Amino acid sequence: MKLVIVESPSKAKTIQKYLGADFRVIASGGHVRDLPEHTLGVDVDHGFEPHYEINPTKKTTIKRMKDELKKAETVYLATDPDREGEAISWHLQTVLGLPDGENRIEFNEISKTAVNEALKKPRKINVNLVDAQQARRVLDRLVGYKISPVLGKKIRGKLSAGRVQSVALRMIVDREREITSFVPEEYWTLAATLSKEGSNTKFKAMFTDFCGKKMKMKNRAQMDRLLAALEGKEWSVDTVKRGVSKSHPQPPFTTSTLTQDASHKLSLTAPQVMQVAQQLYEGVEIQGEGQVALVTYIRTDSVRVSTEAMNSARAYLENKYGKDYVPAKPNFYKSKGEAQDAHEAIRPISLDRTPESLKGKIQNNQYRVYKLIYERFLASQSADAVYNTLNVRVSAKGGEQDFGFKLTGKAMAFAGYTAVYAAPETKSEDEESESNMLPNLFEGDKLTLHGLKEEQKFTKPPTRYNDATLVKAMEENGIGRPSTYASIINVIQKREYVEKKDKKSMSPTELGFAVCDMMMKYFDDIMDLGFTAEMETKLDKIEDGGVKWKELLSTFYPPFIAKVNYASRDGERMRVEPVKTDIVCDKCGANMVIREGKYGKFLACPNYPKCKNIKPMVEEVSTCPHCGKPVQKRRSKTGKIFYGCSGYPDCTFMSWDLPAPKLCPKCSSTMTQQKGKEGLKYVCVDKKCGHVEVVVQSEQE
Repeated sequence: MKLVIVESPSKAKTIQKYLGADFRVIASGGHVRDLPEHTLGVDVDHGFEPHYEINPTKKTTIKRMKDELKKAETVYLATDPDREGEAISWHLQTVLGLPDGENRIEFNEISKTAVNEALKKPRKINVNLVDAQQARRVLDRLVGYKISPVLGKKIRGKLSAGRVQSVALRMIVDREREITSFVPEEYWTLAATLSKEGSNTKFKAMFTDFCGKKMKMKNRAQMDRLLAALEGKEWSVDTVKRGVSKSHPQPPFTTSTLTQDASHKLSLTAPQVMQVAQQLYEGVEIQGEGQVALVTYIRTDSVRVSTEAMNSARAYLENKYGKDYVPAKPNFYKSKGEAQDAHEAIRPISLDRTPESLKGKIQNNQYRVYKLIYERFLASQSADAVYNTLNVRVSAKGGEQDFGFKLTGKAMAFAGYTAVYAAPETKSEDEESESNMLPNLFEGDKLTLHGLKEEQKFTKPPTRYNDATLVKAMEENGIGRPSTYASIINVIQKREYVEKKDKKSMSPTELGFAVCDMMMKYFDDIMDLGFTAEMETKLDKIEDGGVKWKELLSTFYPPFIAKVNYASRDGERMRVEPVKTDIVCDKCGANMVIREGKYGKFLACPNYPKCKNIKPMVEEVSTCPHCGKPVQKRRSKTGKIFYGCSGYPDCTFMSWDLPAPKLCPKCSSTMTQQKGKEGLKYVCVDKKCGHVEVVVQSEQE
């Protein structure tokens, strides 16, 4: 028997199906050992040697793997094809006592062909990849472990800092301050509604220039003078330029572009996108087929695709859409300069498995994300879209005065890649004349004016970041890597440094401002985008063998710890302004504020110590199944969360689990709310009854 060890049970299940009875595929559940949880775990005085400990929760897993080893004639380590996967294999090799031989296999996709090909080419563990992961892990541990106590001293306890997420926080804080300090500028637009003499077809043209010189109206007075000057003018077509433009398809997805597009088109958060993409990579349950992997590895910054995949796409396009949709030469795309290019772009494993063939057989968000990946890849190998374009200058003349208006139009001549996948077009809000209808105009044509419409506008501040735009900005600035984007966003929200307005745009909290300002004051290099990007490049060079990881740490640490020591000695504290509420203090009449204590948030009077009134922070989470009043989330004296009816003491309903708003229709017992693969469901607490109701079908939230 041959043993294959992977990270996740889902991946193990998929690979087991491909390999058959001669193989046993088991999962480690990720890392089996790591730096200790409560101590630094890095010997800074002796070459930054890390001290790894076996995760207590993995002892049973390790014992099971050792038992399987006794029965195996050969062992293969098949963790993910990246730094983290290489490090997991290295830790497994050490913990399980495996010989330092050629037992590492990797594949970019979990298909029968790819796995079997990998088994033919086992290799030794790549020490450079392991060292690159160790460098990142130790570096992040040093930053987080040393700075977090400083945050606790200067702001409040139980705060933590991170090397990369602190820079992401700074980007959000800087953007918020840009918005706050932004001063809008007034401007005016003028649209003329016209038609060709003898024609009933109307079109719009926008004012652009005076005698060929661009002119902008900045206030009402200027607009009134323009309107007065246009009275009695003769309107005609000055110049007409017809042309053809081509639009080239976008490259197949990287981690960053998938996150951005899924956010824009599917309204998914970055963590949601990566969760679903991971499922598609490891394998999903397809009705009637079992566990099947659908896409290639999803943590990549490369736009490269294999020759086989390229040829497959070209054949599929010709068969489905015709020869015109296949470019004369294959479309090649160049990855960005700092991209690792270790893997292919994200693409479907097989084009024969169309999104339509999976609809209704997999979860809805799995289908939606797969459809996005499938269509983007297929479109990337399609022919250009072709458009007929029209650029017209309309002239309003009188004497020596010549006022110019612009009309632009674009009409599709050949759909090309847009027949497969259409990227959202970006257009200025002032480009009202842009149209898919091209009026039949020629130079010298006389025009009839039907009306002028002026509109006052103001310049707008930059928009707040959302998941998509923050990922794009991090990628452009070299902050983080494909495997870290989603976790960075998740962490800064979980720590309550950032909150989402309207469920999308990110805004820093008062705590986020304070943490950012403290970090900027004492650790300006850690918060510098250029410094962080340079560090990412150095970590990449460790992978290439050009930099020794302990040398990198020995250069970084001395100036860093000097700043930590200075910050610790400096007695200045930073005050976080509490959030005001509409709840009135019943003792002194002031609006109460939200504060945080040992057991979480609570309401307090702002006039402390004169008024010491406090109230529990009550969150309404459900409806009481007994009386119909709101159920509130509360904490016991020991800090344990429970759910109680707001009608207490008239209604004494209480539950340790989130209750459903109704009693069990079968036995009248309490039902609880639970989220599972099926979605939101109500489950009867009486195990003998066992009644379950699926309330909301899963969208893989």
